[in-house]
This record gives sequence, C-alpha cells and structure tokens, in this order.
Amino acid sequence: IDVHQAWFGPCKAVVSLFRKLKDEFGEDDMLHFAVAEADSISTLQPFRKKCEPVFLFGVDGKIIAIVRGANGPLLTKKITELV
Repeated sequence: IDVHQAWFGPCKAVVSLFRKLKDEFGEDDMLHFAVAEADSISTLQPFRKKCEPVFLFGVDGKIIAIVRGANGPLLTKKITELV
C-alpha cells in the first residue's frame, strides 16, 4: 500500500516499478498494489504529516513490513523477499 498525504498524492516515481513487478509476479494474482490517503483513514494516523512516501506490505490484513521513502532497489528487494 502506497500511503500518501492528501497534499502530496501517491508516489508517482514508483508506479512503473510496481507495474513491472506485478507483471513478473502477478500471474497467479497473489500480488496487489493499492494507494491510501493517510489523512482520510484513521488507522493510518501514525503516517500523517510526513513528507516521505511510506509503503506498507501486508498479508491477510496484517502489516508485515514497512519501507519508508521511494527507494526502488529496496522496494524491489522487499517485494521479491515477500513473494
């Protein structure tokens, strides 16, 4: 989940990376990407008022990993490890 602020919007810098990874790993529909506005979801309150993007990784509704910042190599590594 790409968690963003209303005033900043989702992180456009990693959209192409997510599309590439979805194509590589998404053949059996196990990998999903989403965006969420921290200002409008109460459970995302800890991520409000931050200027860096935050990426949450979850399985069965539970957050299992967090990556802070638009770091393409780190995001790729984390997604590859989790898949």
